[in-house]
Parts: sequence; C-alpha cells; structure tokens
Amino acid sequence: MIRRISSGGEFEAKVGYCRAVVAGGFVHVAGTVGQGGDVVAQCKSALDIIAAALAEAGSSFSDVVRVNYYVPDRAEFEPCWPLLAQTFGEAPPAATMIECGLIDPKYRIEIEVTALASPQNEVQV
Repeated sequence: MIRRISSGGEFEAKVGYCRAVVAGGFVHVAGTVGQGGDVVAQCKSALDIIAAALAEAGSSFSDVVRVNYYVPDRAEFEPCWPLLAQTFGEAPPAATMIECGLIDPKYRIEIEVTALASPQNEVQV
C-alpha cells in the first residue's frame, strides 16, 4: 500500500519526485527547502512545508523518528537549533547533519524526515 503526497513544489515535476510517500508504516518526507533571506527563515519555511505534508499523511512532528539536515555551511546550522528543539519538543527524533552542496546556492538548509504513519492512512494508488 502506497500513498503519494505532492505539494506542487517547482522541483517535484523537474526532478520527478513527490513531497512525501506513505508506505510500510512510515511517512517518508523528501528533502525540503524553504524560502527566506537567512537560514533561520528558510528553516522555518521548510518546517512549515513538512508540517503540511505530515498533516496530509495523518502524522505530525511528534511522529517523526528520523531527521536529516543538509547545510552548505555547518556554521549556519547552530542558529536553527532553538527552532528545531521547539519543533520536535520532548520526543526528539534521531538526527544527522551533513554539510554539502544543495540544489541551488540560495538555499541554506534542506530538511528530510521519516515519521510513523497510521495504518488507515496507507492506500493503494
């Protein structure tokens, strides 16, 4: 049983992916970038996009079990920590941060999550 969730983002059609896939008891949310003038604004925007995908899948940040952060400059990651700690609350997921190039130099952070899915939210598509 697979359910695909599209957010209509510009890279979904260009690259050939969807924002999230509900399968195997999990919601797999693709790497997500956000808009904004600095890394914190982009982080907040990316989290908002992820929250919407999780909600459409019947999940939330409290269901996230794994998060990967991708940043082109590791020095820019620390300013995001308070927002991330607030987002994931008392039950933080396992996490990894990787310093790497992103799809466009204007992006300062990309976030990818895996969350538990409710069995009733998986449907064959």
